[in-house]
Parts: sequence; structure tokens; C-alpha cells
Amino acid sequence: MLCAVLMGLFSLEFAVRAAAWGYLFAYPNFVLTARTTLADGDRGRYAHDAALGHVPRAGHSAPGVTIEANGLRRSGEAIAGAPILAVGDSFTFGDEVSDGETWPAQLQRLTGRRVLNGGVSGYGFDQIVLRAEQLAQIYKPTAIVVAFIADDIRRTEMRRLWSADKPYFTIEDGKLELRGVPVPPRAPAASTLSPWQWVVGYSYFFDLLLRQLNLLHDWYGDHQRVQAPGTGQHLACLLAGRLADLQRQSGARVVVVAEYDPVVWDDPAFAAEQRRLTRGLLDCAARAGLATIDSFDALAATGQPRRLYVTWHLNEAGNGLIARLVAQALPRGAD
Repeated sequence: MLCAVLMGLFSLEFAVRAAAWGYLFAYPNFVLTARTTLADGDRGRYAHDAALGHVPRAGHSAPGVTIEANGLRRSGEAIAGAPILAVGDSFTFGDEVSDGETWPAQLQRLTGRRVLNGGVSGYGFDQIVLRAEQLAQIYKPTAIVVAFIADDIRRTEMRRLWSADKPYFTIEDGKLELRGVPVPPRAPAASTLSPWQWVVGYSYFFDLLLRQLNLLHDWYGDHQRVQAPGTGQHLACLLAGRLADLQRQSGARVVVVAEYDPVVWDDPAFAAEQRRLTRGLLDCAARAGLATIDSFDALAATGQPRRLYVTWHLNEAGNGLIARLVAQALPRGAD
């Protein structure tokens, strides 16, 4: 029976390779190839940072993307005066849109104040808070806008995301303890594969099957968990307290903004869980004395919120909506 199963799998592998033709005579390890490609791409876009893991590389440019000093994305012409600092993940950075279409860039045009785009793609909420602390020391902003999506809460449970190590927090006696710093440089792609991936990674059929099932996230990405699932909710709540400390120490008003990925509008069960996580963090932030914005109702009120996205991230119109919500919530003197 075992021989029959193996013969069947080999026959299936040969059949799909013959159908694709290109892989009939080429036998790469698909996991290694994907992780090597990711590492090569990230090496050009990002610089290693011992405190944060990675930041956009100063001086990097691509069509529609310009990175300036300290890994800040260009949000317009420099304007005199104390700035507004925006931090967050890829939704703040503005993946899939050009420099002028991000919500920090649109916020700058709305307010007439300099807005620094400190968003970094792939960040967890822990990295977002550390980035806010780091940049606040440098730029002395009048307001700090901290944006997140629900998945950023889960990311706080990880010590490695997309094959790149990151700082993380543990909870000791009810308090946050920073771990994993200095963050080591990205490990060579070949060192991140499991024995299973070294064997099955050569199967074109298995790779094709995972593509069809949309299960490549953990196959191609090297993600390493350090906290139990669900711990991120407690971590994020404590991190909101850390933002409150930053507000007191810097004198800058902190505004916490919840954004949403597009699946929220496609899957009611997923939406319910994302909103539960989001409300939990916003409630913690409000109890800590921070201003909060939940963009869900405003996005839903457009009638067709799915049209506010490019593929995964907000388009120019969607970012414009976020910018308007933030502008309305900024304290006097920062607008």
C-alpha cells in the first residue's frame, strides 16, 4: 500500500510538471527560492535596525516611493515647525500607493503641518510603539498618530516574522520586559528551512496545491512564535500604557487609530473577531488617557468599503478618509 501511494504521488508530480513543462527539467526547492527572493527584495528596501528589526532604507527609491532620513517615507515638502508623527504598519507606510496618496501625506495637505510618515510594512504593534518612542526623541512632535490593524496584535506574539527577527515583549510580574534586542540580522534563507521543507519543498504538486488553498503564509514565510496565541491582546493593552507614558514624557498628544484590512468586508466571522481585538486595544488606550479613532463605521458608511482598497491596502480615497478622521481628532495646535 505504501509503495502504491508513493508511486501515485510520483506519477501526479510528473503529470503536473509535464503540464507546466517549465518544471519538467528544473527541480528547485520552492520554499528556499521564495525565501531567497524575499530576502533579496527586502535587502534593497530595508536596513537592519538592532532596536526595531528593520526600517525602510534611507535613500531608497522606487516608482512612487521615496525614503528619506531615518527611514521616513516622503509625505510632501518640508514645512517649518514641530511636526506630527505618524507610525504604524504597511497601511500607514502606504503599500500599493504613491508617496502623495498615503494618509500621512494627505494629512499634511489637510492640516498644513509637517507630517512624518514613520510607518513600516510588516510591523507588529510592539514594533510600532518602539518606533514611536524612537522617532519622538528625534523629532519632538506635537502629536503622535499610532495606527494599527488587528493582525498587528497577533504579531506581538512572534519573535520572527517573514524570516526577519524582531524585538518582542514578555510579561514579568504584570509588567512588560523587552526581549530579543539587539535584534540579529536576517538569517540566511537556507538556515530557516525545516527538514519537512527541505524534502517536500521540491514538490511542484505540493507547492501548487498550497497556492490553490491559499496556505503559503507559513510555507514561504519563516514565522517563529514566542508567546501563546491570544497573549497579544494583553501585550497590546500594556503597550497602550507605554504610549501613555510617552504622551506624558514628550508632551505630544497620542492618537490611536484602528484601520481594517479588506477581508473584514468579505467575511462576517473574520470581521467579528477583528473588531473584538480592535475594540479591546482601543478600550485599553482610552483608559490610559489616549485619544482613539475606530475607522470601521466611517469606512462602512461609504456603502462600498471594498472599493477603498487597491488589493490589500487602502487606495488614495481610503487613505483620504483616514486622514480626515485623524485631522478631526488632532488637538488644537496640531491642526
